[in-house]
Amino acid sequence: MTEKLADRETMLVELVDDSGTAIGASSVADAHRPPGTLHRAFSVLLFDRRGHVLLQQRAAVKTRFPLQWANTCCGHPTPGQSVTEAAGIRLREEFGMTADLAEVDAFTYRAGDETTGRVEYEYDHVLIGEVGDLPPKPDPAEIACWAWISPTALRADMTEHPTKYTPWLAEVLEIATGAHRP
Repeated sequence: MTEKLADRETMLVELVDDSGTAIGASSVADAHRPPGTLHRAFSVLLFDRRGHVLLQQRAAVKTRFPLQWANTCCGHPTPGQSVTEAAGIRLREEFGMTADLAEVDAFTYRAGDETTGRVEYEYDHVLIGEVGDLPPKPDPAEIACWAWISPTALRADMTEHPTKYTPWLAEVLEIATGAHRP
């Protein structure tokens, strides 16, 4: 594991109850140990002018769901940090991009990663944004590959090849496309 990712595992996340109310803090590593502890997270999905969404294939060194395809970026705000602020920072760190982000909804999910033994149990805030034609500048320590794809083609591929994708992507896609108004 790279030093950068090891440092991320020691960062604090905000623990929440079922309604999303903050109730404490934990390290990223501790929150993702089985059976998982419910904590605040965010998922960003960016759209281009044609309505395609930007996906990333998570880097091989990720501690949860490595090499699976996911939404544009995701992460955890630190306790008390604005979700939108944290999402903007991660978008710059992972893709070298900025966008006006809007939170559109939140949902809770729990998913175990058989590859790493870690567990995602997250109160996930979904944010969307639209970007122009500037190409992403992904950080290879974070992103193995990236692609623009239409939501229709993505849904079809997720149905045909579900193990290629992170377990939260389908819900993020539905929330984001339902809220996106080009």
